[in-house]
Amino acid sequence: MEQVKFLWQSIINFKKMGTVSRSSQSMSRKMSEYIDINHDLIIVELGAGDGVITKHILDKMSPKATLFVFEINPELCEMISKIKDERMILINDGAQYMQIHLEKHGFDHADHIISALPFTILPQDLTKEILKISHQMLKKHGLFIQMHYSKNKIDMYQSIFSKVMVSYVPLNIPPGYVFKCVKG
Repeated sequence: MEQVKFLWQSIINFKKMGTVSRSSQSMSRKMSEYIDINHDLIIVELGAGDGVITKHILDKMSPKATLFVFEINPELCEMISKIKDERMILINDGAQYMQIHLEKHGFDHADHIISALPFTILPQDLTKEILKISHQMLKKHGLFIQMHYSKNKIDMYQSIFSKVMVSYVPLNIPPGYVFKCVKG
């Protein structure tokens, strides 16, 4: 049933979501594999969709960690809210407001930011704003993990982050890439 709800939301909101299918288990595992249970206590997820990657992140996190989950679609937030985990803070707001929300909860940085935002279809000025805020909010050597369906935006990440590595994930519809961006 969740897949049907996600499909419906992605069809009627394609210009905001940028996909019509949920992330696969392979993509979800790749997006969350860089979490260090011993050191990563503040994690931010941008563009959580229906929470399929969220669940993988929560499985990898320390019991003492906090996950800020950003999703602008209220119907998808309702689906995510069914995930019962006291470490998760669900925020129905845009990613560009992450600093405000983290500071409201007493945090001034994130250890990792994991994003499935559809930067290829978002306005370029909004994309740059979110990436700059993400870079600013990350601790030194923190990771910004981004899912993409092509590598054509890699220059944008390389202009902001000190190091960008790309992994191919063939078992996803469509096949995709994970950009691992390191703050220098």
